[in-house]
Amino acid sequence: MLITRRSLTAALAGTTLLPLLGTLPARAADKVIRVGYQKYGTLVLLKGKGILEEKLEAIGYTVEWSEFPAGPQLLEALNVGAVDFGSTGETPPIFAQAAGAPLVYVAHEPPAPRGEAILVPADSPIKTVADLKGKNVALNKGSNVHFLLVKALEDAGLAYTDIKTSFLPPADARAAFEQGAVDAWVIWDPFQAAAEAAIGARTLRNGENLVPNHQFYLSTKTFVDAHAEALDVTIAAIGEIDQWAKANTATAAQELAPIVGIPGDVLAIALERQSFGVTPLSEAVVAQQQAIADTFHTLGLIPAPIVIADNVRKGGA
Repeated sequence: MLITRRSLTAALAGTTLLPLLGTLPARAADKVIRVGYQKYGTLVLLKGKGILEEKLEAIGYTVEWSEFPAGPQLLEALNVGAVDFGSTGETPPIFAQAAGAPLVYVAHEPPAPRGEAILVPADSPIKTVADLKGKNVALNKGSNVHFLLVKALEDAGLAYTDIKTSFLPPADARAAFEQGAVDAWVIWDPFQAAAEAAIGARTLRNGENLVPNHQFYLSTKTFVDAHAEALDVTIAAIGEIDQWAKANTATAAQELAPIVGIPGDVLAIALERQSFGVTPLSEAVVAQQQAIADTFHTLGLIPAPIVIADNVRKGGA
């Protein structure tokens, strides 16, 4: 069966984007970069500091910001031309590329394997990943943690089909987890840190020695070709905020707290597990991303093989 871009994205996100996209700003002029961001991470700090606006003004560009609940929705907006640039984890761009989105990997942050984990309740009898056999595991389909779960099961000698999955966004998954409706929850920071602090969730397995957990910055082929200088300036601004956040973790956490709705001391834990240092994609990173894509194709989660290297920016900052 042919899986269309919209049907695949709707399946992943569990919602239509038509109302959301209707609220996005239209392009006012050619020299504008429309940035899609999620509520947590480097781009939120960049937006708050106003650094990008200052740097792009020097070359005649303005910035428009649009918030998205997760990576799949952000990349759907990128696909239909509603935003020009954004950041997601490893898995959403794989699903988007498989669905035909004209995305381009522009840069990435170093691995942050401790920033995602399989959690169980503090008093759960589940002690190892092998104990998940026959259990119900909640996760956000198509997110980074989907690959973490696959690899953790494989490492424990289990097949993906040995467990039951409940595909839920973070808020719904947390509710199901607290109510005992699921046995485990695979989640990323800052939701991971919040669950550890608030309800004593216990880490069964994180990504260490298992998966890289990169963050990628993405654009479109059209924008990359027409606005290379603006992209270079944007990546340079991200590098600047990266260095600031790395050196001022506690301050960064306090600035993010009212935006994310999570206490600053909890966010500080999440930021300590995050990585900073934006760079272009190396051959090794491309190979890691290709391995994820190949795994998802083998499992039937994407309809056809894709080649990650075909969608990586050549040159640039």
